[in-house]
Amino acid sequence: MATTAAVVWGRAEQQDFRARVRGCLLGGALGDALGAGVEGLTLAEIRDAHGPDGLGEPAPAFGRRGAVTAATQMGLFTVDGLIRAQVRRDTGAWHPPTDVHRAHLRWAATQRDWGPDERRKDNGWLAREEWLYARRNPSRACLTGLGDEILGTLDRPKNPEAADSGAVVRSAPFGLLVGWEPQLVCQLAVECAAQTHGAPAAGLAAGAFAVVVHGLARGGSVEAAVDRALGQLAARAGHEPVTEALGRALGAVREGVPDPERVAALGAAEDRAEGQLAAAVYCALVGEDVRHGLRLAVNHDGPSAVTGALTGALLGALHGETALPPAWLAELEGRATVLELADDFSMEMTQGAALHGPTESSPGWLARYPRG
Repeated sequence: MATTAAVVWGRAEQQDFRARVRGCLLGGALGDALGAGVEGLTLAEIRDAHGPDGLGEPAPAFGRRGAVTAATQMGLFTVDGLIRAQVRRDTGAWHPPTDVHRAHLRWAATQRDWGPDERRKDNGWLAREEWLYARRNPSRACLTGLGDEILGTLDRPKNPEAADSGAVVRSAPFGLLVGWEPQLVCQLAVECAAQTHGAPAAGLAAGAFAVVVHGLARGGSVEAAVDRALGQLAARAGHEPVTEALGRALGAVREGVPDPERVAALGAAEDRAEGQLAAAVYCALVGEDVRHGLRLAVNHDGPSAVTGALTGALLGALHGETALPPAWLAELEGRATVLELADDFSMEMTQGAALHGPTESSPGWLARYPRG
């Protein structure tokens, strides 16, 4: 898989990129955590518990405020896989889907009942983070798709009927490959979705989401990023459900004041990838700020953590980390890990040549991201 020519990064560009990477990963985790507090509740039950306006601030989930779900866990391992793909490129081994698959297998290992002495010590630093071993409502398709080491491909996808949001919700990191062309970003996300989710709409929703994030990470508007995603979908077989869902999201902006019913009507009330994507795009389009967009994203009858995670990643990539609510960040589970991984990704993508190469490499970096 080829990419574009190397990007020349100035200091200002590096700082902007890091802010958007941090914003995307932290924003996705914040939305995930906010939605986790009302996961499984109907809108009526949310309003009974939190008042007529619904949930406005983080609520406890999994025994604490700020707890994240498997969506954030898998997204972090996606980032880990992308970093390793770049590191392994020095060896001549260049197949990012394989590196992402290996990273997701490392996530799958955290979901088993392993004791500390059974965990491999050569899996890099992320797989040794204790908090990632909590089981937080992973998609069944993610668990079964990663239940063995066979790589699902577009020709032979895992779980051919799986159409839920388990693949799209881990796909924001592909969009942070800003040095790649949009069609390659889309292709990588679609190929990696097939490792667990075989329904065409699930893979294409993952690809479209990655392209939208890509446009935002490059400094574009939500509208322009969605238009670019629609352009990438147009030539792909089976794109109609995703294209139609995104079209409804764009049209809904002109239909009146945003409310939970409109978000639900776009597809947030069901766990289908294209509906969750449409709802998140709508919330990012109409959100007055990050808080407003995330509150709109999680107050509905469907899987609130998914809609929140997707919306948070979009808004974070659009506005950068400083736009995120600091009080919410202060309670976010694993915040230090998310920040560390975000900064490692930014450093690899902007300064990788100084960290590893054919003639000289940093031993510390290769210990964090082994080539094997």
